Amino acid sequence: MEDNKALLIEVFGESSEDEQSPSKNESPPNHCWERIEEIEGLWLCRDFLSPQQQSSLISAIQEERWFTEASHNQAMRFGDLPAWAIELSASIHEVVLSSNYAVDDGKDEPCPFPPDLLWREPLFDQLIVNVYHPGEGICAHVDLMRFEDGIAIVSLESSCVMHFSSVEGTISDVESNKIPIHLTPGSLVLMSGEARYAWKHEINRRPGFQKWEGQEIHQRMRTSVTLRKLRQVD
Repeated sequence: MEDNKALLIEVFGESSEDEQSPSKNESPPNHCWERIEEIEGLWLCRDFLSPQQQSSLISAIQEERWFTEASHNQAMRFGDLPAWAIELSASIHEVVLSSNYAVDDGKDEPCPFPPDLLWREPLFDQLIVNVYHPGEGICAHVDLMRFEDGIAIVSLESSCVMHFSSVEGTISDVESNKIPIHLTPGSLVLMSGEARYAWKHEINRRPGFQKWEGQEIHQRMRTSVTLRKLRQVD
């Protein structure tokens, strides 16, 4: 238990409940958000996790021993999430509240996550961890309607390009109007509203498809952590 607590502190810092923490009076990191203008409700925070935090989070995932066999590349949890996933959710909440993001003149102040989603309890209660080997990705999809609005994706290890395409577009439109997003290690993507419901997202890591600014991305193993909220059934 002490080892797990030390690992969580290394990843996310001292708990706010610890009144003796010397870091309580220190200012939190000022994370920068990018709003993807073509897609309403799509935000990217490239510096969500530092390299040290990424390494510690990978270690926490490995300690779960979900991927001890080569055939195992996905783990799901519902409701009862690991302590590190709960802390990750809390960190997302704090980063949204404390970060700076652009404000358009004459418009309402934009926010990476709508307030009605940000203050729900719990913020997330469903977890998926995926491990992708070089060349492996995920086909274009919209997340199932069994989940509420608001999805968070944390990228670890290898960089990749995620493409978004409109649900309503024709096949030819989709191929010519895909919107690429460069996901670097430690980045956080938030999807809500149109980004969650009206756009498909995919990662094609076959040779020739992973390029950014004209350069082929060197592929390594990639781990992604997705957090969602289960829809309440009446």
